Amino acid sequence: LFRSMNIETIYKKYKIKKNLQEHMLRVASVAWSIYDSFDVGVDKNMLIQGALFHDMGNIIKFDLTHFPEFNEPEGLEYWQKIQDDYIEKYGKDEHQATVLIMRELGLSEELINLVHKMNFGLLCEHRDSGRWELKILHYVDMRVGPFGVLSYEERMNDVKKRYAKVPDDEFNKIAEDVREGLLSCGKDIEKQIFAHCSIKPEDITDESIKPYMEKLKDFVIQ
Repeated sequence: LFRSMNIETIYKKYKIKKNLQEHMLRVASVAWSIYDSFDVGVDKNMLIQGALFHDMGNIIKFDLTHFPEFNEPEGLEYWQKIQDDYIEKYGKDEHQATVLIMRELGLSEELINLVHKMNFGLLCEHRDSGRWELKILHYVDMRVGPFGVLSYEERMNDVKKRYAKVPDDEFNKIAEDVREGLLSCGKDIEKQIFAHCSIKPEDITDESIKPYMEKLKDFVIQ
């Protein structure tokens, strides 16, 4: 059933907020643009599907009052109900919810495992692994902020600022010296990736990913 649906239809079925849809589409677009300029063999479907589904359960952790403009046109009450429904159905852990949704969609366990490993605390492990899909997938997620594509440094500064107000977030549970080490590993991953690319990190912008965003709207699960 799901294999005949495009990504927009799936997002609609799961009532994914517009800003979250755009985030995942941007992350997938950055992944695709890297894939197109990469000189090492990478599983394109794994990369794009991982990016398109990696935050499916994220409404569970949203503070719906934080960006009130993202609640429009439906309004806060509507999204509060959706959030409550998600928690009732999938539990309070957004990562686990994403895994459960991906299983419902019939996605492969290999892909689910890849997405499950997109954890900030594993950045140094990813740097030292030989798995390009994992490196690229984690990196591209760290290039997209709430309003568009950012440099790695801008995005990490944005995360530090935003999550400073959320003391129980996993980002803040890591000691500062360990966190800085992880951020450094993320920078190393960027260097590893672009050593195999015909483009540079600064070539990836909102403008450059527009053609991919358009193509992805009709993307169908393989």
